[in-house]
Amino acid sequence: MKQKTVARKLIVKEEPHSIISEQYRVLRTNIKFSSAKKMKSFVVTSAIQGEGKSTTAANLAQLFAEEKQNVLFIDADLRKPTVHFTFNLQNTIGFSLALSHQKAIEECIQKTDDPYLDVMTSGPIPPNPSELLGSERLNEIKQQLEEQYDWIIFDTSPLLAVTDTQLLANRVDGVVLVVDMNKTHKKMVKKAQNLIENAEGKILGVVLNNVASSNMNYYSSKYYGSYVQK
Repeated sequence: MKQKTVARKLIVKEEPHSIISEQYRVLRTNIKFSSAKKMKSFVVTSAIQGEGKSTTAANLAQLFAEEKQNVLFIDADLRKPTVHFTFNLQNTIGFSLALSHQKAIEECIQKTDDPYLDVMTSGPIPPNPSELLGSERLNEIKQQLEEQYDWIIFDTSPLLAVTDTQLLANRVDGVVLVVDMNKTHKKMVKKAQNLIENAEGKILGVVLNNVASSNMNYYSSKYYGSYVQK
């Protein structure tokens, strides 16, 4: 019997007037104006697992779609994918099959309940994620998709765990780094920054999760681009 996935909450959709949703809108605005040239694609990642990168990426994808821009959200975490849970989608086909030429790109794209937001789940977990993400096929897929979408947002593996995200970093227009203030030591953030820069990726900024605030009952997300440089 196939296990049914359970959709996760997108706060920008369920609680659009919350403080956190407003912070995500600030983040969206900062991303849009972070480069002099027109951006089309970016990666959302973190130093380690469990810092909120997938939640941040999914909420950003939803917010860009709310501006009536065509958005494709890709689960490029080919080791521990979660995007199919977030949007309650099947994961029998997806990014891994497009990368390995087993399925056409169009076959791997799924619709959501938002007409401006499409999703490409990870697909079956492959035995060679790094090889697939480092292949020329990735460039072909990205080029084709950029002709169809205004924004392509990649959720990826943590930087300190595997090399996958580094392989993506220099092929997109920028990288957003998510940091949990209660989890991640500054040295780990600095190492993650170095990995991105060594891959010739452009850091757009850092999202700080779990920032203490007397005005909030639970965590906040805040865009603060200079954090990793302190």
